[in-house]
Amino acid sequence: QVQPVEFGGGLVQAGDSLGLACVASARAFSEYAVGWFRQAPGKEREVVAAISWSGAYTGYSDSVKGRFTISRDNAKNTVYLQMNSLQSEDTGVYFCAAARDRVYNDYPMQVRDYDSWGQGTQVTVSA
Repeated sequence: QVQPVEFGGGLVQAGDSLGLACVASARAFSEYAVGWFRQAPGKEREVVAAISWSGAYTGYSDSVKGRFTISRDNAKNTVYLQMNSLQSEDTGVYFCAAARDRVYNDYPMQVRDYDSWGQGTQVTVSA
């Protein structure tokens, strides 16, 4: 089982860009579908974006579509989330999660589909 670790959170202003990275030490990370989720205070954890283990298939929540981009570099065991045109509503703790035993074109978009979770990184967008 892999253990994802998130990097790159911080404090930015509305309209800025920020990139997050999710790294796992296990070579098998390249065989996992990976999702980015976020959780704002008092709210449930929600999906932001997900990517298949092949990297060829991606999905986004409606709230970030067109602004965020998920990608991966399996040679580096890393999944990225590029966030552009950030809004105050994007504030929250961002989590990376990995899902095993998925077919090549599957990118799960539900919390319950993920097996391993990182500790999260805080993203704060000031208005």
